[in-house]
Amino acid sequence: MTKSIRKKLLEKWQEILSIHRWVAYVLPIAVFLIVGGLEPTPSELQVVGSEGENTALTSSTSWFGVPYIAYPWIYSAKILVTLFALRLVWPAYKPLRKSIGWKGLAVGAIGGIVWISLCSLNWEQEILFPFLKSWKVDGLIGAGTRSAFNPFVELQGHPIGIAAYLLVRGLGLILIVPIIEEHFLRGFVMRYVATDKWWKYPIGQVTIASAIVGTLLPMLMHPGEIFAAAVWFSLISLLAFHTKNLWECIAAHCATNFILGAYVVLYGAWRLV
Repeated sequence: MTKSIRKKLLEKWQEILSIHRWVAYVLPIAVFLIVGGLEPTPSELQVVGSEGENTALTSSTSWFGVPYIAYPWIYSAKILVTLFALRLVWPAYKPLRKSIGWKGLAVGAIGGIVWISLCSLNWEQEILFPFLKSWKVDGLIGAGTRSAFNPFVELQGHPIGIAAYLLVRGLGLILIVPIIEEHFLRGFVMRYVATDKWWKYPIGQVTIASAIVGTLLPMLMHPGEIFAAAVWFSLISLLAFHTKNLWECIAAHCATNFILGAYVVLYGAWRLV
């Protein structure tokens, strides 16, 4: 591809972003979710062997019957294409960039403890699932089933593969997800609900409708952790209201996910990811 063609394509893309501002906030998370739809999940989140040891989970409930062992490759592909999407839209995020202080990290640390604690109660399965089942809509909770891929079991005997997986999975959980989710939710959706000229609406300023959407939408996006999502995203909305800084929210999200990731690895709670 010649420089002139590359320059024309870049100019055309910048024109699209300037006319359709929502694309910059929707594209990365759309790519993330679409490719994520290929990820296999086990039919059971834990299988116990005859001696009480966790055994490999080979069954798959992927839309396309992807073998469970292929999960690391699908996830890696998801991260790669999401990074590419982020690279394409990154210039559009420049107006929202601000320095990060201690508040986001502190709130994120508290939020991590809150998230893990509420998920550990398993209210979705014990309270919500039976209620939804009575109305024959229990599939809503099933839609939130995590892949729960345990590399120490599935990739046993392959230390390099385990290390590579943890690196890529950590990158996605701790950095990529916070950036794309917060830009989508607070950078676009909540502002779009508040006003037609949403791109001019300050981060952290809310209406009743945007405040409701700022909590309700994440609950729908996390059906398997709906109670934790309700509390955590409401907490981050308060942080946004106080700081008026999207990147403080991203920092909080990163801190929470770091704590979650560390907890999962240390205690083997892979069902949470």
